[in-house]
Amino acid sequence: MNHAEKILVVGGGVIGLLSAGALHSATRAVDVLESSVLGVESSWAGGGIISPLYPWRYSPAVTALAHWSQDFYPRLGEQLFAQTGIDPEVQATGLYWLDLKDEADALAWAAREGRSLRSVEMAAVHQAVPALARGFERAVQMADVANVRNPRLVKALRAALQQMPNVTLHEQCAVTGFIRDGERVVGVRTAEGDMRADRVVVAAGAWSGELMKTLGLELPVVPVKGQMILYKCAEDFLPSMVLAKGRYAIPRRDGHILIGSTLEHAGFDKTPTDEALQSLKASAVELLPALAEAEVVGHWAGLRPGSPEGIPFIGPVPGHEGLWLNCGHYRNGLVLAPASCQLLADLLLEREPIIDPAPYAPAGRLG
Repeated sequence: MNHAEKILVVGGGVIGLLSAGALHSATRAVDVLESSVLGVESSWAGGGIISPLYPWRYSPAVTALAHWSQDFYPRLGEQLFAQTGIDPEVQATGLYWLDLKDEADALAWAAREGRSLRSVEMAAVHQAVPALARGFERAVQMADVANVRNPRLVKALRAALQQMPNVTLHEQCAVTGFIRDGERVVGVRTAEGDMRADRVVVAAGAWSGELMKTLGLELPVVPVKGQMILYKCAEDFLPSMVLAKGRYAIPRRDGHILIGSTLEHAGFDKTPTDEALQSLKASAVELLPALAEAEVVGHWAGLRPGSPEGIPFIGPVPGHEGLWLNCGHYRNGLVLAPASCQLLADLLLEREPIIDPAPYAPAGRLG
């Protein structure tokens, strides 16, 4: 690839924005095309835990991306704050898993991977997290797990890209298909008209599969709905993240507490439901009984890009020269984003990749 090339990134979530940031310095121009507003879909809706919920249950492919990103996130937060004045609030609160059925597997995974997961006596957990409900019998903790305030991360990434003279952000610019010249993809069709480029990167989250169908390709990325609720408490109410029975509580610095999340296969419907609200409130009180007296100040839904085993598609699309994918991160888009976008840039710019790219290659994984 040469520096005179232009790249189109389809999708303005965290994956698309970080992809543009990783590519801009080696290209003539990068245009990010977002059908709605930058970052308002899955990137805005997620919880922002910088770890898979149960990291030991994932394949080595997900683990490799997660570890690289986890190690990089503090630096990313500092860089964005210094560059834009917007603090993404990357904070290492730690995370307690309660009453795990596969605790032995978790501890074995941590020993194998060199991660700081350990068993903790419940008395110590209650001392550290006084608001936690009684009745839990066992806990494991990873003290260095951080969370990021994802809406602020999106704002910071947007501001950083706006400072780059060769990056253009297009909102309300839906991509409806691709422009081809023989076997090569040379641009996209949009609401603003045709846009041409040397390379096109599809980072459209849950919508990536629909877009690839316009080329007759079956990309197994489907929308999976997730609903969350938000409380406002005192700033010291919850000093650490806690997780039990698949539901979690995440503290923000200003006392907001996120509770999530549901897993629903409901197509592209993002309507919040009362059934989910009641289920999430019940989980909140089961974890933190004092929330029974607190007011829910937010309730929303987002669409995750579900994929087989949660392994993203990163790399060129066979038989469609010029077309690249960076999508299908399922529940771990925010966790895996820095590594995924660095890997994409390494491959596209023909550099030594940060990790083995083979597990993420679209070749052999598309229908």
